[in-house]
Amino acid sequence: MKIAVLPGDGIGPEIVRQAVKVIERLKADGLAVETATAPIGGAGYEAAGDPLPDATLELARGADAILLGAVGGPKFDTLDRPLRPEQGLLRIRKALGLFTNLRPAMVYEELADASSLRPELVAGLDIMILRELTGDIYFGSPRGRRTLDNGEREGFDTMKYSESEIRRIAHVGFAIARRRGKKLCSVDKANVLDTSILWREVVNEVAREYPDVELSHMYVDNAAMQLVRAPKQFDVIVTGNIFGDILSDEAAMLTGSIGMLPSASLDAKQKGLYEPIHGSAPDIAGQDKANPLATILSLAMMFRYTFGNPEVAGRIEGAVRKVLAHGHRTGDIALPGEKIIGTRAMGDAVVAAL
Repeated sequence: MKIAVLPGDGIGPEIVRQAVKVIERLKADGLAVETATAPIGGAGYEAAGDPLPDATLELARGADAILLGAVGGPKFDTLDRPLRPEQGLLRIRKALGLFTNLRPAMVYEELADASSLRPELVAGLDIMILRELTGDIYFGSPRGRRTLDNGEREGFDTMKYSESEIRRIAHVGFAIARRRGKKLCSVDKANVLDTSILWREVVNEVAREYPDVELSHMYVDNAAMQLVRAPKQFDVIVTGNIFGDILSDEAAMLTGSIGMLPSASLDAKQKGLYEPIHGSAPDIAGQDKANPLATILSLAMMFRYTFGNPEVAGRIEGAVRKVLAHGHRTGDIALPGEKIIGTRAMGDAVVAAL
């Protein structure tokens, strides 16, 4: 098993370092796994003048899975758009054909009080959000900026999806729902967007192949409201790139902190890029404050989905549960009066609990 490790920017190197500690412990216990590290994002630009250096992409192509930290930071905001750190992430997803993003939102019993909602609304919550990754308004063209005849500046983007793009993500959604609670909610904006009208039509067509899965549809604005009103009504949500980007971040706050949510971006053969859903948090970078648990849980997802090893995945997840049960908290998940530990100490605690 070969893992490409891409720490990235901001808190990325700190949190990835804790996940690598877990890998090293698993290797010491006899697991055959190799790692190699390369820059991406702002680190890639500083090292090679490109947010996705050729050597990094080559390493990622040759690996079985990729572990990513985070990309971005204010010092890169003045770069031309193709050179900005986020473009490295978008390009590697596209280059590797990673079209499915899995984002579980699970509330650990020990963190129910840390949620922004009442504990009774989120206790036992277990949602899977599937976000299509390689289409939609983030990749559509034409796009750009122009000056109108009256001298006013205008920006424009294009939202679009092909039938095949919708069909393949829908199949993934139904397949995952079939293995879980057999409920799939497709989120769109079909009352105003032609792209969403096609999305809904194709999802309905795919649904005929999964008669054991209950399909529902919801407009994205209603879905955003329902996620905070009655989140446990959902089992699996499937949606497009921009809606999924927003809804998954909203769902993160149900869990108590965005620092608790892992994610997996998969191709058709289950090769994947695994990363926490949070950003690079440059305001706390280098201060030993970041929560590494989402990154460690992303590693667990790697063993479950790409390596097909639920035993190792369960071992990592169990270690995280033990750490939380023992009261270990980084600042983002600590309640008033609880002792706060740093990034390194949290990583060490997980390793000790393995």
